[in-house]
Order: sequence, then structure tokens, then C-alpha cells
Amino acid sequence: MTVPAGIGAPGAVVVVGETRNWVLIGSLGLVFFVLLALYASILGVLLPNQIENIDPAGKMATLGVVFAITSVFSTITTPVAGALSDRTRSRFGRRTPWIVIGGVVGGTATILIPFGGNIVGVTAFWLVATVSLNSMQPAITTIVADRFAATERGLVSGVVGAAMTAGVSAGMIFGGLFAAQLTVAYAVIGGGIIAACLLFVVLNPEPGLDVPLAAPERFRLASFLRGFWIDPKAHPDFAWALLGRFSIYMGYQAIITYLLYILEGYIGLNQAAANLTIARMSSLTFVALVLSGLLSGWLSDRIGRLKPLVFIAGLVMALAELAPLVSPDLQGMFVYAGLIGIGYGAFMSIDLALMTRVLPERAPGEDSTGKDLGILTTAINVPQILAPVMAAGLLQATGQNYALLFMVAATFVVVGACFVLPIRSVR
Repeated sequence: MTVPAGIGAPGAVVVVGETRNWVLIGSLGLVFFVLLALYASILGVLLPNQIENIDPAGKMATLGVVFAITSVFSTITTPVAGALSDRTRSRFGRRTPWIVIGGVVGGTATILIPFGGNIVGVTAFWLVATVSLNSMQPAITTIVADRFAATERGLVSGVVGAAMTAGVSAGMIFGGLFAAQLTVAYAVIGGGIIAACLLFVVLNPEPGLDVPLAAPERFRLASFLRGFWIDPKAHPDFAWALLGRFSIYMGYQAIITYLLYILEGYIGLNQAAANLTIARMSSLTFVALVLSGLLSGWLSDRIGRLKPLVFIAGLVMALAELAPLVSPDLQGMFVYAGLIGIGYGAFMSIDLALMTRVLPERAPGEDSTGKDLGILTTAINVPQILAPVMAAGLLQATGQNYALLFMVAATFVVVGACFVLPIRSVR
């Protein structure tokens, strides 16, 4: 089967065989499953526990600072790495070197995090890990646009979205169960991302192009930097999609990042009980995520619409974040776990398909898919900077008013869902 190499690269065509296609889809799902499991377990459980063990008195503020520092660098890295992968020409292809190097370096740095010793050492290793993994992520994401036609991306996005949502829950479960064995936990997830990336490139070598790509223009820093500005007036759908993704992730990250501390400070559990509860909640979320993700991906292809599903998913996520406000106990937290699984699973399963359809059209022979998707990925990374800082500041300023945090997070999600509605190029 011959499919376009990606949006904005007319004439560049890759060849993907029918049987090989399913191997590619499955391999993409595996990499995203492991990657999201890594992020969820570290951000949601392992780092909060590690920081609490190092600095129990200032854990909340310290966690926000660590996330802010690492996320600033990873946010810058993602679009830059995507743009550089567009320019890469090697015997192994454009994306493969970034996947291999980013995965191996990122996985190795992850394994070393528990040996950081103090906050500075932990932050340094996590910084290397996030920068490396965010160099790999745009390359692996761009493969969806590189190797699949627009008509196939709903299915691919559904599978990848289900894998990502399953990875989030699996990572939270794993982190909750192994929070007391940090060295083992970091070794498993760090080794897992190395293995997943290497397996991907072995099973799915980049195919040759029917029309070889032209050599990239001579590198000029000023021109390179200007390329990251995408005029919202000229490309309003891209801007709305970016804003919607950003706002939804702000609301999501504000709660999930502080889940351990919410269970301790809001519900009243001790550290060990909170970790076990995270594992149990995530088991419920896991089932809801997978079922919702697969159903939403199938439904989006069936009805040919994405925006209504994104909007509904956002509303369900908002309801999830209001559940602990209505019922400030374990029952409310488990309602949150189930509803967030349904809403976030539906959102993630169709979000990638939506993003690939709002990319700016480029001139013939100009391929900036990696860079453009990298810019859209900043809408995930920036909330990792702002949401923990916002949540920590809000809680400290209001005397640990978790109810207000839930309301603010739900508002962000609803606003993000509304930002999707003005998009015109996608139904």
C-alpha cells in the first residue's frame, strides 16, 4: 500500500506493506504505552515519593520547582528536535536516529534517577531524561503523519490513544505498587523505554521514498527560529487546537501531578496507604481508559467527526475533577478515577488524529511535519511546568484548599473543550 509521507510533503511517498502496516501500528502502540507509563509513574508517583522522602516539610513546593525546571527544557526541546528531525538525512532515515539516541539516553538517565542522592542530583538526572525523551517523542509522533494516509489516521490514533491511556494507568499502578522500591521501579521503566525504541526501529526500518527528499536548505539560525512562529490569523485551526490541548492538559495535570499529596492532605491517608490507593484507583482508570479509547477511535471513524467527541470528553473530565469536591472521601476519589478514565481515554484516542489534520499546509517539497507536531506537543509540556506551580501556589496561598484546586482544574478542562469548537477544517 502506498501512502503519503506526511502533510506538507507532496510527492514524498513511502511504501508500507499490508502485513507490515499492522506491525507498525502495534509497534507505535508499544512505544507510546511504555513512554506514557514512564511519565505517569515518575510524575504521578515516583518523584513525589522520592521528594517527600528527601524533603518532607517542603515537598509540595520542591516538587513544583523540579517539574518547572525540567519542563522548561523539555518544552524547548520538543519543537526544536522535531524541526531538526525534518532536516535529518541519514542512511537510516530521518526519524530513526532521534528515536534510538533519545530512547537510549533517556532510558539510561531514568535508571540513574534514584542514585541522584539529593534534590539537585535527582533533578539533573530527570532533566537529562526528559530532554532526551522529548527529542525522541516528536520523531515517533511524526510517523503517524509520515506513513499513514489521512483516512487511516483515525484508526491509528485510536490504537495509539488506547495504548497511551493504558500506559498512563499501568504506570500509575506500577508506581503505586513499587513506590517503596525506587531503584527497581526506575530500572524497569528506564529499561522498558530503551527496549521499546530499539524494537521499534528493528521491526520498522524507515521505508525508501518513491520521490527522494531534497537536501534541506542551508542552516541559518534566524530563519530556523522564525519557522517556529505560526501565524494564528493565517492558520486559526492550528491555534485553536493548540489552545484547546493546552487548557485541557492544564486541568488534567493540576490534579494528577498532586494525586499523592491530595490523598494525604485532602483524604487523610498516610504515605503507604496513599500509594496503595493510587494503584487501586489506577486499576479502575485503566479499564475505563482502554474501553473508552478504543470505542472513541472506532466511533470517530464511523461518524467521521472528531470535535463533538473531544468536547464531550472534556466535559466528562471536568465532572471527574468535581467528584471529590462533592464527595471528599475515598468514594469520591474512585468516582474521579472512573470518570477521568472515560473522559481522558476518549480525548487521547482522537486528539492525535485531530492534531495531524490541523497542521499548516506547506509549499511543495517543504516538510515541517516534525516541527509542527513538536509545537503542538508543547501544549502538553507547558502545562507540566505551569500546572504544578499553579497548584502549589494556589494550595499554599489558600491554606491547602484542595476544593478550590478541583474547581480551577475543572474550569481549565471545560474551557479547553470549548476551544475546539471554532476549528473549521475538522468536523
